[in-house]
Amino acid sequence: MLYSILGIIQGLTEFLPVSSSGHLVIFSQIFNIDKSSILPIIIICHLGTLLALICFFARDIIDALKDLIIIVQIFIVTLITGIFFLIGRNFFEQLFKKPALVCLALLITSVILILTRRFTRGRRDMFALNFKDAFWLGISQGFAIVPGISRSGITIFSLLARRIEPETAFKFSFLAGIPAILGSFLWEAKRIGFIFNNHPVDFWFSFAVSFLFGLLSLFILKRVIKRLQLHYFGYYLVAISVFGFIFAK
Repeated sequence: MLYSILGIIQGLTEFLPVSSSGHLVIFSQIFNIDKSSILPIIIICHLGTLLALICFFARDIIDALKDLIIIVQIFIVTLITGIFFLIGRNFFEQLFKKPALVCLALLITSVILILTRRFTRGRRDMFALNFKDAFWLGISQGFAIVPGISRSGITIFSLLARRIEPETAFKFSFLAGIPAILGSFLWEAKRIGFIFNNHPVDFWFSFAVSFLFGLLSLFILKRVIKRLQLHYFGYYLVAISVFGFIFAK
């Protein structure tokens, strides 16, 4: 049961702008689950959502690999995010043990998403992106290392704020995020050997559930962004953060 629940949570919250790490902290605290005991499962779910991301953006990934400028921009984003990770990794990992601070980060994400209501529809497409856009995207993605700060939420916000048209903001946010998501998985991948060897059925089930729900969340988010309706997720996060403050220990 735990495997299916975590697969669904990870699949839906990894890409929707609601912070999968924030939901994991609240879920673990409420049900008194030691994060270290479920970390291998979460890593498996990350693999499922990563595959969902690659499948969903397969054509865009191929097109990006043919464009040197986009490759350099993605490299800039990844480099800045990597610096954030190396400098603050130990501090940010400690936040997983402090649900009140995670709930505060969720509340910050909610404000960011609600502010998108003020944005008008930008006109700059993928070919109009510049290195300044990549720089600010890298900065925003770096802050998403904090549990409770949604990577997709803050990065898409930063691109919309720079007058990027919604569909391009959606695509570039995730294209530029693939190296960081892949790096995060590889960093922890050594931990999944135990569960694969001892619980192979649970391994593949968690992987499949997170993959399917990851695809579903991408389709939902694409539709929401095209309509500039990210603020609805902000209202949801207000409720979740309040819920976490009340019930998480």
